[in-house]
Amino acid sequence: MKLETWNLTSQNVEKMEALFPNCIIEAKGEDGRVRKAVNFKMLRQMLSEDVVEGEEAYEFTWVGKKAAVVEANKPTRMTLRPCQERSVQWDRTENLYIEGDNLEVLKLLQESYLETVKVIYIDPPYNTGNDFIYKDDFSRSKEEYQAQGLYKNTDSNGRFHSDWCSMMYSRLLLARNLLSRDGVIFISIDDHEQENLKKICSEIFGEANFLAQVVWERAYAPVNLKKHFSESHDYILCYAKNISDAVCNGLPRSGEANRRYSNPDQDPRGPWKAGDLSVGPVVESKVYEITTPGGRKVLPPNGYCWRLDKNTFQKYVEDKRIWFGPDGNNVPSIKRFLSEVKQGMTPMTIWKYGEVGHSQDATKRLKELFENRAYFDYPKPVELIKRCIQLYADKDSLILDFFSGSGTTAQAVMELNAEDGGKRKYIMVQLPEKCRERSIAYKDGYENICQIGEDRIRRAADLIAERYPASDFDSGFRLFRLDESNMKDVYFTASEYSQNLLLQLASNIKADRSEEDIFFGCIIDWGLPLSGVCKTERIDGCKVLNYGEGALSACFSDKMTDRVITYMAEKRPQKAVFLDIRFKSSGQKEKVLEIFRTISPETYIKVI
Repeated sequence: MKLETWNLTSQNVEKMEALFPNCIIEAKGEDGRVRKAVNFKMLRQMLSEDVVEGEEAYEFTWVGKKAAVVEANKPTRMTLRPCQERSVQWDRTENLYIEGDNLEVLKLLQESYLETVKVIYIDPPYNTGNDFIYKDDFSRSKEEYQAQGLYKNTDSNGRFHSDWCSMMYSRLLLARNLLSRDGVIFISIDDHEQENLKKICSEIFGEANFLAQVVWERAYAPVNLKKHFSESHDYILCYAKNISDAVCNGLPRSGEANRRYSNPDQDPRGPWKAGDLSVGPVVESKVYEITTPGGRKVLPPNGYCWRLDKNTFQKYVEDKRIWFGPDGNNVPSIKRFLSEVKQGMTPMTIWKYGEVGHSQDATKRLKELFENRAYFDYPKPVELIKRCIQLYADKDSLILDFFSGSGTTAQAVMELNAEDGGKRKYIMVQLPEKCRERSIAYKDGYENICQIGEDRIRRAADLIAERYPASDFDSGFRLFRLDESNMKDVYFTASEYSQNLLLQLASNIKADRSEEDIFFGCIIDWGLPLSGVCKTERIDGCKVLNYGEGALSACFSDKMTDRVITYMAEKRPQKAVFLDIRFKSSGQKEKVLEIFRTISPETYIKVI
């Protein structure tokens, strides 16, 4: 077992070496080890047509930017522990809810969900001076980290903007890896960090992949106490992974737009509306006289010509695509059939609250879910996030929100699936930030934000099921909790081991870890999706854990019989996992290998 995620720095150096081998050097690190590194001065020259001199460049930087890159690329030895008792429909759901620091969680998702997420929506802290942001300092102990995972970023902080930028930069670097080639990310923000966020996104996703900066009308009434302006909007930044691959589905056509079509001549092709036949500027070949069925002769207006040349116009007349009015004497127009127009309307960059909701309405609806109790100050409207998903996701896409807060994105996904029969899936990630003891939520029994978010999903699912009784949407979620590695003492180097220590390590698995913890640790380590089908069987009193259709099989019992091993081998799994501590002798271990070699020689066997 690797016991840690990819070292992205090493992978990036390897990619660079493939492109620019003359830019790779050997350098000694702080630990004294010699590694491959990039000669950035040579790289700059390789990417320039002119002689590079000096250090001047157009770039966006801040104190801590390099550290943010290092932190994003640094592997993690943490894991995700399944919490079946707090999950909903564990055996059939494909949705995930993960409690923990989103930076560490994003690292753990890198292998399992590389380039599989179609749409990411996040609503990060706006950095108003009252927001809590992540304090990324993993040199602290577990207790210190859990107690101080967040801190209030006030205006008096000398690195007010820098800390916020560092927090976002490392997370967006990792998030980009998860986006599919045609994937898109939406990020809500206001004026406090909009300028900085756009520069960060242009750097990470590429300026050419910028799609839009949407203005969302979040308020419907002015705040008269404001001294200068009453802000009535927020922004949603939208970037593609690769703009050439991204496909916009457009917005569903409204009833108002469709009502503009009619069928006065009972055309069998259905409703249509008249389109202007004239256009400017003048093209001489398209200026000609038209005689209407009623005998009237017409020319295009001065400075204009007809859209169609004479031959094409005649073909349109023969195909009954030209409308001369009910009496046959009107200026001719082109019939635009509803059945032939683009079904998805191109979205505009101003989203009115009448279309996607506003903050006050979102707060009201969330309170209604919780029996008129207000637990969140500024939740986003479900319709707002539904629009983001509709524009670029397919009906079976994976949606990610790693600042999930109250869980609005999860509700948006469920509602869309209930409405159109889709099979979209979501991954929600949220730090279990503690509720203040004086808050309403704490008094109502909620210890942290995650508990509220999970309950919101359950309540929303019940409400959606009432509204759409015939729908079979996925209303469940698998809950995972970020925690330290399942293995103890994994931080010892070879020089730190002694015979005395080895005798203490009869088992390197932590005492508080279940068989399911170890099993899902293997799933993460091998880059398998956490939503795969998992089945537990009992053979000779031993628990056998199976993942997917023959992808992985495991048994961690100390009472394994030949029948158990034979049963597992007959399933012909791609991988089989056992605990070394469970074997009573080397002979028993060899017996396991012999059974698999005989029945399923292609199975990869791992003993941990």
